[in-house]
Amino acid sequence: MFFTYLRRELRRRRKAALVVASGLALGIALVIVVSSVSTGMSRAQDKVLESLYGLGTDMTVTKAAAAPGSGEGRPKFEFDAKGDDDATQSSDRVMVQGFQTLASSTVTRIGGQNGVAGAVGGLSLNVLKVDGQFKRGEFKQQEGTGQSGRSGPGGQGGTGQPQGEVRGGGASFDVNSYSVYGTDVTEQNLGPLTSSKITKGRTFKTSETDAKVAVVDSAYAKEKKLDTGRTVTIHGTKFTIVGVSTADSGDAAANLYIPLKQAQTLADSKDKVTTVYVKAADSQRIDQVKSTIQKNVSGTTVTTSADLADTVSGSLSTASDLAAGVGKWLSVVVLAAAFLVAGLLTSSAVSRRVREFGTLKALGWKSGRVTRQVVGEALVNGLLGGVLGIGIGLAGAYLVTAISPTLTAQLGSSGGGMGGGRFMGGPGRAAASKTLDIALTAPVSLSVILTAVGLAVGGGLIAGGFGGWRASRLRPADALRRVE
Repeated sequence: MFFTYLRRELRRRRKAALVVASGLALGIALVIVVSSVSTGMSRAQDKVLESLYGLGTDMTVTKAAAAPGSGEGRPKFEFDAKGDDDATQSSDRVMVQGFQTLASSTVTRIGGQNGVAGAVGGLSLNVLKVDGQFKRGEFKQQEGTGQSGRSGPGGQGGTGQPQGEVRGGGASFDVNSYSVYGTDVTEQNLGPLTSSKITKGRTFKTSETDAKVAVVDSAYAKEKKLDTGRTVTIHGTKFTIVGVSTADSGDAAANLYIPLKQAQTLADSKDKVTTVYVKAADSQRIDQVKSTIQKNVSGTTVTTSADLADTVSGSLSTASDLAAGVGKWLSVVVLAAAFLVAGLLTSSAVSRRVREFGTLKALGWKSGRVTRQVVGEALVNGLLGGVLGIGIGLAGAYLVTAISPTLTAQLGSSGGGMGGGRFMGGPGRAAASKTLDIALTAPVSLSVILTAVGLAVGGGLIAGGFGGWRASRLRPADALRRVE
């Protein structure tokens, strides 16, 4: 009897049911789209951060910034004098990025701190190479002038010295700069190299701690026409390329990766590192681990992914703030309005059905039965709105993913530099910014769908509550007043 009457009433009041369901559907669809876009924003930001410090890294530890004016000066280059005028001159300089290093023992100390699951050290280097040649100028003799001021034989003037000028000559040099990262080959689960995938060849072997081997970034390999099996010379040392890596997003951490010991030798920085990559045992205790390291390991700066996220600007940050702020509040307002409208429409429908409900009560229906009937109709309207809302929301999320709007993320340094010194300049210079283009997606999770179903049921119950309250107060006498 309940379902028969329910089906008949919903069919008879199709327009009213459709209006209520549409209002709820709009609010539910907006919630799905905003939630999905917010999830996409979060994933995009995670992808940006992973491109900086590597997958699995929760924080990095670097040496505390030195006082202004301290550290090394500008790089100097020296060239040998050679007899051959056209001989090519070449000189390079290997420098620690940021000129700030920590003792390798710091890695062990940090790894032993409470809450730390793993710690790996790395040495970030920058190589400046100058190639070119000097060319001697040619002396062009001119006719001289005699004491009388006229030209005399032999091209000499009144002083008896040859008269002329030097033409041509000079110097032509190219300055190239590239980055080299010394990685701990025995612990390859942390660090910037984890943000890249080996697309050709292989990665380092754990036994190659002091081997002259290298992994080259694919973009740099293409630019310099490098490939596996070929060699690359760094400060006079030849390294055999064993693999080519490609960054998952954005730029790679370095142009070349070599074993940590080899990097320390090239930079004359034995037992030194620039960055310690740390993984926390519990992702919920990162701030606590940060405080522990800062307290127990003096002279260091600890930077977490949250710290670095604060430096993200550009359209990604703007869109993220919009989705998190305006989008969520808009969803709340629309949902509240949809629930209110659904309740008012249901209550109004009850007012128009006074004769019907009064007659049913006169026939023996209890107030509770009438209330259940109204709540049942409203609940069906809510579920119908939920189905429509989920469909519209999924279509909206799919549309965002299909369009994949490109967002720009600009990253500056937060002080410590999660990128192993990649944003470090020389002493007294501000850290350089990095710009990445990220394609936005709008993934829909099961939790979002369940939330939409809950909102649909909640909207139906709220609307039914309004109408049921009105229906329970009706008396059979009201039906007699409406008899025509």
